Amino acid sequence: MLEITDLHVHYRRIPALSGVELTVRAGEIVALLGANGAGKSTLVNTVSGLVAPSRGRIRFDGEEIGGRPAAAIAGRGLIQVPEGRQLFPGLTIEENLRMGGYLVRDHGRITRSLEEVFALFPVLKERRRLAAQTLSGGQQQMLAIGRALMSQPRMLMLDEPSLGLAPLLVEQIFAVIAALHAGGLPILLIEQNAALALTVSHRAYVLERGEITLSGMSAELRRNPQVEKAYLGI
Repeated sequence: MLEITDLHVHYRRIPALSGVELTVRAGEIVALLGANGAGKSTLVNTVSGLVAPSRGRIRFDGEEIGGRPAAAIAGRGLIQVPEGRQLFPGLTIEENLRMGGYLVRDHGRITRSLEEVFALFPVLKERRRLAAQTLSGGQQQMLAIGRALMSQPRMLMLDEPSLGLAPLLVEQIFAVIAALHAGGLPILLIEQNAALALTVSHRAYVLERGEITLSGMSAELRRNPQVEKAYLGI
């Protein structure tokens, strides 16, 4: 579904990504691990069209998308759930969700998607008329995921979905991620919680200072001494 080849990104003259190679196949959850400042968000923002690549190729389902406008990439079904959720705090929960379906012209499809999101997150249905800013952190993350699902994505990119959440809420969010994957949705999971990310994913990459330093099957990386020491606290 997603193939990144020799990707370089610079902020002015400062390199942020150097020679990144990454793939996500149909039916996979792929985790991208790394410390703060490693370049994880830069990578996903470049794939989404929010940051321009300096060099390299990004292909989605066989089509070159590197450097294309963000709206065009979203229109192809490659959808990002951004770090920090980036909701519209003054709009209601339902209005936020409907914003996720902005590119969808079939009103019947929007209604069906809304009901599917409410079935996945019942708390959002209960509070649909309330402003998004009244939600807890975990509920806001549910809303951010629900908003992305309103566009009926062909692939989802989740940027730090567990950030700032209590352990119980993190478990709930990861249960949703597993359920979405079980429904056939490929997922690129950008996550600092390496233990959980390596548990739910098939394969994983480690990004350090803008470069991929390790990659492989998640089960193997969980036993890698370098990963254990740097990310698992073992």
